[in-house]
Amino acid sequence: MATTSILPTYQRFLNGAPVPSSTRRSFRTREKHLILLVFLTFGVVCFGGFFFLPEFAGGGTVNSVFKVYRHMQKAGPDLLIPAPPQGDGINDITNKIGVVRHDFIKHPDPHQIEDKAKLLAKIEQDLEMDKKHQKVLERPDFNINIHPSISSSMKSEVKQKTIDSIIGKLELAETIITVPPAESSRYPLVTGGEDKDPVSRKRRNKVKEMMKHAWDNYVRYAWGKNELRPVSRRGHTASIFGSANLGATIIDGLDTLYIMGLHEEFKQGRDWIAEHFNLDGLSADLSVFETNIRFVGGLLTCFALTGDVMFRDKAELVAQKLLPAFQTQTGIPYSLINIKTGSSRNYGWASGGASILSEFGTLHLEFTYLSDVTGDQTYRMKVDNVRQVIRGLEKPRGLYPNYLNPKTGNWGQHHMSMGALGDSFYEYLLKAWIQSGKEDQEARQMYDDAMQAAISHMLRTSQSGLLYFSDLKFDRLEHKMDHLACFSGGLIGLGATTLKNHMSDKYMEIAAGVTNTCHESYIRTPTHLGPEAFRFTENIEAKAIRSADKYYLLRPETVESYFYMWRFTKDEKYREWGWDFIEALEKYCRTPDGYSGIKNVYLEDPIKDDVQQSYFLAETLKYLYLLFSDDNLLSLDDWVFNTEGHPLPNRGNPFYREHS
Repeated sequence: MATTSILPTYQRFLNGAPVPSSTRRSFRTREKHLILLVFLTFGVVCFGGFFFLPEFAGGGTVNSVFKVYRHMQKAGPDLLIPAPPQGDGINDITNKIGVVRHDFIKHPDPHQIEDKAKLLAKIEQDLEMDKKHQKVLERPDFNINIHPSISSSMKSEVKQKTIDSIIGKLELAETIITVPPAESSRYPLVTGGEDKDPVSRKRRNKVKEMMKHAWDNYVRYAWGKNELRPVSRRGHTASIFGSANLGATIIDGLDTLYIMGLHEEFKQGRDWIAEHFNLDGLSADLSVFETNIRFVGGLLTCFALTGDVMFRDKAELVAQKLLPAFQTQTGIPYSLINIKTGSSRNYGWASGGASILSEFGTLHLEFTYLSDVTGDQTYRMKVDNVRQVIRGLEKPRGLYPNYLNPKTGNWGQHHMSMGALGDSFYEYLLKAWIQSGKEDQEARQMYDDAMQAAISHMLRTSQSGLLYFSDLKFDRLEHKMDHLACFSGGLIGLGATTLKNHMSDKYMEIAAGVTNTCHESYIRTPTHLGPEAFRFTENIEAKAIRSADKYYLLRPETVESYFYMWRFTKDEKYREWGWDFIEALEKYCRTPDGYSGIKNVYLEDPIKDDVQQSYFLAETLKYLYLLFSDDNLLSLDDWVFNTEGHPLPNRGNPFYREHS
């Protein structure tokens, strides 16, 4: 049988006859030269490499590495991680770790925290890979000077403690990014800030205890749920976020825990968010507005405070889920979005399928900041378009109606309000200007024009001299003011103090007058808690009439204005009003297992509604705490509060952490 070879064979022929092959036993001259050249090259490389090894180069390995490192650092210092520590042993390395950690905590660079976090995440990933492959490193032999009289067992114990100490320091690197930075002239206070007045310090500590009571009972009875039912001791499944376990109270209350210095509780919440918070697969219609101000806003604040990129990334994941709501003919978003399908719609009751002013107008702070910290301009473009649409519309009497059709771009029912359906739109016009470092002049002009129109057409004075913002429906004043509108005292004061002009004094008078009216709505009830809405007639002032208006739902708007007016005026009455509010909360809203709203503020023994609202932790308790704190704690020069009470940094604040 014939055989074949994989390689071709070549047969020589001469005059058509095959020539027998013969084996050459010597190389040709050219081949000898080539082989000699190969050996000479190999010898030069080996010989030269031997003499150029770091061990023989003079100065040792470490010095050679540092020489190379210095040259590289000059070429591109921003591309390099810090140089390895120089030293002669593990003790020196340990000391360096401690110094680096201390220096980082005391003088953090917010622009490098993200890179540090990524590096730590990579180290953690590599360690996990080592565990999976069951790699075992030999334990180093430490040169520890131990007195010879100590027994061998005690020597082993000392060595083990040294090892544990080093490991502990390395583990601390994982939490460096969430350690509050030290006080300095460059980094504004985000924790601490005790007032010099001992009475105020005592009252602030009381607020801190209230926060811990609210949080601990939420953890005990409703952990991972959206809100707590403190009377029935279970999770609240009928909240605006439905029965899905989104941890609304965790995300809403987390920055308050941090600001109050409750860092163990903060870490508890942070870990839950990292491990459990996820919107993927959730089949539910969520409010675009509420999801933005509570979840996106709360997560971005925690990112700003700590530099922990997990918060930023979670905030972006939530915002991405909201983007399909903007897919309308005008770019004005719908109110509700199904997280799973991306389909969106408006409320059926909202003036012929219209979007709501206070909802589509309350996205700007979070979306612009998210674009700045991620580098993705999609979010900024969405809210900038919203502004341009409403800016270009004709406004009746210079006012903004509460309803706008997202398909036609036409106003719906002409109902104007500084309370429900309109409130936070005006708030975000002013605060967008402040957040931009006062460069967004368009936003400031829109705010000034809107306030002038609202003051001219909606601000009224009662028979006894109480100032209030009335709702306006089809050119008819309703003479009703919502509790939600009580934020306007602080807002107008903020506008008056951030841009001084000939109107500033008048606006401060209005701010003080509106805040006083809201205070009157509180102290004119037996409980000293304000109703959901109050009216003004010939016989009634600042009092609720309908049963549905007599609720107190743990709302923050009145104490929010107390906080701002205290910062602007230093009038002690605002702190006294705040303390009176605290006493009322403790008497009528506190339960053994949390805090609850009440159904009638005009009863001496009101029935509780059995809901601890997430905004009670995010806003009400935070504003009370800041009311009794020093002004340097979350200075209004450095921070702007979103409508859920989450402080976001202004441009120029080192905590802004803009993506480079």
